[in-house]
This record gives sequence, C-alpha cells and structure tokens, in this order.
Amino acid sequence: MNEVEEGDLVARVEGGAGVIRLNRPKAINAVTLEMFRDIEKALDRFESDPTVAVILLEGAGERGLCAGGDIRTLWESSKAGGDLGKILWREEYILNARIKKFPKPYVAFMDGIVMGGGVGLSAHASHRVVTDRTKLAMPEVGLGFFPDVGGTYLLSRSPGEIGTFFGLTGQTMNGPDAIHARFADWVVPAAKLPELREALTKVRAGATATDISRLINGFATGETAGPVAAKEPVIDALFGFNRMEDIFAALKRDGSDFALATLKTLNEKSPRGMVVTLKLLRLARTASSLEECLVREYRAANEVFRSDDFREGVRAAVIDKDRNPTWSPPRIEDVTPEMLAPYFAEIGADELKFNQ
Repeated sequence: MNEVEEGDLVARVEGGAGVIRLNRPKAINAVTLEMFRDIEKALDRFESDPTVAVILLEGAGERGLCAGGDIRTLWESSKAGGDLGKILWREEYILNARIKKFPKPYVAFMDGIVMGGGVGLSAHASHRVVTDRTKLAMPEVGLGFFPDVGGTYLLSRSPGEIGTFFGLTGQTMNGPDAIHARFADWVVPAAKLPELREALTKVRAGATATDISRLINGFATGETAGPVAAKEPVIDALFGFNRMEDIFAALKRDGSDFALATLKTLNEKSPRGMVVTLKLLRLARTASSLEECLVREYRAANEVFRSDDFREGVRAAVIDKDRNPTWSPPRIEDVTPEMLAPYFAEIGADELKFNQ
C-alpha cells in the first residue's frame, strides 16, 4: 500500500483504487485552498499510475462528504481587501472542470452533508453515489452569493424548473431527489458503502466506466425520485420566469402552503444574490459546456467577493450566527441593471482559462 498522509487530505492507492479522502471531520470536511491543491496533485499521480483503475472520493467522519468551502477564511480575506477569492475560485473551478473530464472512472460517495464546494468535487464525477443519509444543497444565495463550482451548469440541466427552485431556495435534496435533479446516479444504502468501497478497491486496471456502473448497480436501491420530484408540475408553473419579480408574484398568486413557505424562504435570501443566480441559470441553459458556465461564474464570484452582501451574509450565517442579515439592497425591486452589470462583465487578463 502506497500511502501519503497529508493532514487535511489523505490520498493513497488501495488496490486498484486511488482514494481521495477529505479529512477535516470536525469541520464536516470543509475544503481549503491547500486541499484543492492536494487533490490536483493526487489526480496527477492517479492519472499516470497504470495500477489505478478508479478514483474514489470520500469524506472522513460520520457527518458528510463536505459542507462546502472554508467560508470563514474567505470572509476574512474579503473584509481585509485580500485576493483569496480570486485565487481559490480560479483553482477550484479548474479542478471542477478537470473532474468532469477525468479519463478514469471517478466515483464520489455523496453520503451525509454535501454542499457548495463539496458538490463541485462530487457532482461532476462520472459515477455519483448518494445514500439514505444524503443532504445535498447549494445554499449560496443565503450568503449573498450564487450556486457556483459549476452549480449553474448542473442546476440548469435539472428537469423543468427543479434546478431553478433548488438554486434560489437553497433547499436540501435527499438522495433520490438528487438523482431526479441530475446531481447523482445511484442511491446505495449508507450501510452498504463499506462493502461497495471494498469492491472498488478490487477493480482491475483498465476497467471501463461501464464496468464500474455495473458494479455499483449491484448495491443500488433503484430509487430515482424523492419528495420534491412529486411537486415538479407546481414548481414548473411557479418558477418558469426570467425575472425574480414574476416568480414572487406567481408564488403570492398561488397562495398554497407550499407557495407561501417557498416565499418565506426566498424573503430571507439576498435580493441581489437571487437576481444574479436567476440570470446565471438562464444563461447556463444555452451553454455548450461546463467550462463556459465556470468562466461566467468566475466573473460573478469576483464581484461577489467585493460586495457587502457576501460579507453580511457570511457574518449572519457563520460568524455571529444571528441569522438576521441586512441585505443591500433590501428588496428585489431595488436591484438595478447598473448593479447587475459588473457581475457579467468580462475581466480581461483575469478571465478563467483551462489547461487544455
């Protein structure tokens, strides 16, 4: 066994599997810039190692694969006028695109909590396994941000307006709903993961994506739709608009318990974050690739990093935990085209570029 203990990230070869374990269980494996860099190095090593047939991404501890990026550190840098956002998101997004194109089967165990940056490391994988414990979400709009790490690409490819609903509300998907939303491929009971993991380490070099799919299939429950999928016709009717004002109006008009609960949720989110998110989701629908969406997300993320809304959202959710952000501007109607423009403007030499 070829083992490298790397603190917050463990990367090692176990049989035919190149295992990448996020190893910050106390922080639900929140990912740092150093961890992204270590994952890149691990992928370099596993890609060129002929004995490695399959990549396995997993999280340490019982609580989940990954609760997202290390938001507190980003907040500190944003407050100090630093450039961590620009550096971290560039490297993270390039890694997200690499995962999608990785030449060997890449299996992600999306057990427990999978949010934000954790989605970026797992939902672009070739083989995505959720469990009966999965709680997957893109809750960034509640931080004055938007679903990034290719989230706009993934959400815009969910059926109907399911992705618009999840992207704007930040609501949690269970395992079957994650499959319905096209964020995952199989539900495997959490109790069976150790057995599946062992089977993956026994895979021989040269195994194809189809071989790995067949193997996972043997452990899967076959579920493909959860509670949100059942509401799809209603969600399609309420969220099928290109302006946030129209979505709010439709929810008010509908007046059902579901619509009013959704309205309450949206009223807690950043108005600017919602408007930016909806526009990014609509642009993503016609995008030809994940990279195209990531380039757009990177422009918007750099603008978010400079914004009061991001600092205020993180303060209210993570720092002071008072859950009472004062958004700027406070209402959807007050988000002007002039405010929006910088999120979508080209950024010259700073544009995100991918290693071809």
